[in-house]
Amino acid sequence: MKAVVLDGKALSRKIEQELALRVTKIKERANGSAPILATILVGDDPSSATYVRMKGNACERVGMESLKITLPQSTTTQELVAELSELNGNPDVHGILLQHPVPAQIDERLCFDQIAVHKDVDGVTCHGFGRMSMGEPAYGSATPMGVMQLLHHYGVTVAGKHAVVVGRSPILGKPMAMMLLNANATVTICHSRTEGLSDIVKNADIVVGAVGKPEFIKGSWIKNGAVVIDAGYHPGGVGDIELGGIMDRCSAYTPVPGGVGPMTIATLISQTVDAAEICT
Repeated sequence: MKAVVLDGKALSRKIEQELALRVTKIKERANGSAPILATILVGDDPSSATYVRMKGNACERVGMESLKITLPQSTTTQELVAELSELNGNPDVHGILLQHPVPAQIDERLCFDQIAVHKDVDGVTCHGFGRMSMGEPAYGSATPMGVMQLLHHYGVTVAGKHAVVVGRSPILGKPMAMMLLNANATVTICHSRTEGLSDIVKNADIVVGAVGKPEFIKGSWIKNGAVVIDAGYHPGGVGDIELGGIMDRCSAYTPVPGGVGPMTIATLISQTVDAAEICT
């Protein structure tokens, strides 16, 4: 069996080409003003800084602008809320990204929920999650939305399949499960403490690794013909799933890197363009 490589890097390039055309039309309607994504980085975590820089570069590639706000490690919850409130009230800003994680002294959930729903292009608010879960219009969490786009683009059948999501984070595992459920999959949500996890994974038609632990899901757990989505990335270029032994047994898989990661950024930018089109 030759597995289909769900190439997020290639698809993200195609999406960016389409977005660049849409941004040009927005500028024409707005007297040259480009859509703006505001990014907030709190602290000095080098990985977070890299992610913010990558998102800014993506904005530039499609003709958008990136408003970069950097706050010190000592920032309080109240100070961050004030910054978010100011961005909510800025009509030139179409999307707001608060880079995760924030320093420990900050109430991250409270700050996420401070973001106005119509500017929540990263899909992190409780309100947005609730609307998405109910099948109502909302900007979905960027990573799982990117996964759904990958599955659709490569013609992977989701309806009627048994999908196992290993991970339960509020911005990845939980929204991923809801999106698959909304697409008519039968969904099992697991996590690192699930008993008998290997047996559950062995019954999955679609496996999503979103647990945040390197190669936590073993290749021997994956059944022949399964679709394997690895949303993890760790030092050494490995994800949450052992991919080495399954590439000749699964029907499709996301490479690490180059699979889910590029789609996360493409989705974030796409949803910002969506928000800008509504305003112009």
